[in-house]
Parts: sequence; C-alpha cells; structure tokens
Amino acid sequence: MENLLEKNALTQNLKILIVEDDKGISDFIIPELEHEGFVTKLAETGRQALEMFESENPDLILLDVMLPELNGLEVLRRIRAVSKVPIILETARGESIDRINGLNMGADDYIPKPFEFEELLARINALFRRITFTKPEIEANPTFKNLTLIPSKMCCKFGEKEISLSKTEYMMIKCFMENQNKVLTRSEIIDVIWGKGHFIDENTIDVYVGYIRSKIEAFTTDEYIKTVRGSGYMMA
Repeated sequence: MENLLEKNALTQNLKILIVEDDKGISDFIIPELEHEGFVTKLAETGRQALEMFESENPDLILLDVMLPELNGLEVLRRIRAVSKVPIILETARGESIDRINGLNMGADDYIPKPFEFEELLARINALFRRITFTKPEIEANPTFKNLTLIPSKMCCKFGEKEISLSKTEYMMIKCFMENQNKVLTRSEIIDVIWGKGHFIDENTIDVYVGYIRSKIEAFTTDEYIKTVRGSGYMMA
C-alpha cells in the first residue's frame, strides 16, 4: 500500500517528454511509464524535441544523446538556456565523455544504455522527490561566507550577484550548507540528493563539485568546498 501511495503522489498528471529515435526503446518504455501513471509524449529528432518542449511544457525530459538533426547535448544546451526542467540523459554504456559533458551542461542525471525499466523508474521518481522536497523551503535562506542559497528561485547569490544552478547543483550546495564543518562522503551526498540505493557513479559527485566550484570562482578565489583526501568534501 505504501509503494502504491508513493507512486500515485509522484506520478499524478506528470508529463514526461521522451526524446528517442530508437523505436524499440520508445515502444518498450512508453507503455511501462503510462502504466505507472505518467503522461508521455514522444519526439524522435532533436528539432522535434525543442518544438515539443515549447508546446507540451513537460515535467521531465528523458533525452537520448544520439539523435538525428540535432544531437542530445545541443538540445540540452538550448533547453538549459531557458528552463530548469529535470533532464535525464540516455548515454551509450562506456561513453563517459557524454555523461560528463551532459552533467556539466546541466543534466540532472544520466542512465547508460541498455537499462532496466526499474532503474529508469527509480531515477525518475528520485528526481520528482527532490523537486517536491525543495518546494516548501521558501522561508529559509541558508548562508556560508558571502554565498546565500535562495530556495524560492532554486539558485544562490554571491553578495548581490545571482548564480544560476541546476536542480542537482542546488541540492548539493544545500547539502553542504546544512552540514557545515562536517566531512561528507560521496555516498552520503548521493543518499541525500538521489536517495538510498540509487545506482549513480560516485565520480558524478566530483563532476558536480567541480562545476559548482567554477561558478563560485567567477566571484572569489576563496575555497568554499574543500576536498578531504580519501574521505570526501566539506564546506568549512
């Protein structure tokens, strides 16, 4: 009963735009997602994906990297210029450069092909849980040095300068601010952001920390997130 209630709460009226030109994959995942209660829309090219993103206003995008007309990374770049809609990349297994580039460009997660539907569903539900978790926090503005988190806009400010963040970057900075002066292991960070039992590579944390650091370093040379060799990271 508990799993059913969780599924209904997470999936009710939520729309997923699937950007996939492989009919075998789309024919497999669309009925499964609809069985879970999602509304699905399908785009088979990069240009069609951009058009449907504008017309359909999806709650989440499942985006293949290899697409005709425009590749998935270019689609990601254009969407990220105007929206923070959650995006999960489908990447070829072993193509780490696509995963790294996608995360650096603002993807919230990735899943390597071929994948089990149960893993895809777990990643989708984890993203929606994170969105639900962040919405009520508009009253608090955690700070560290000159960095202030703005939950109502899901961004942060350095002094008066706003720093744009992806949802994952926002959640990671929030995690560090709530655990100031405490060393967090990569697995602990994954548990907080993606949930326990999530099958995400721990190197993903390094990628996001690097991306956050580069944004902060545009304003200061001070170190905000310290590496604790052999352990993890800390904001101290």
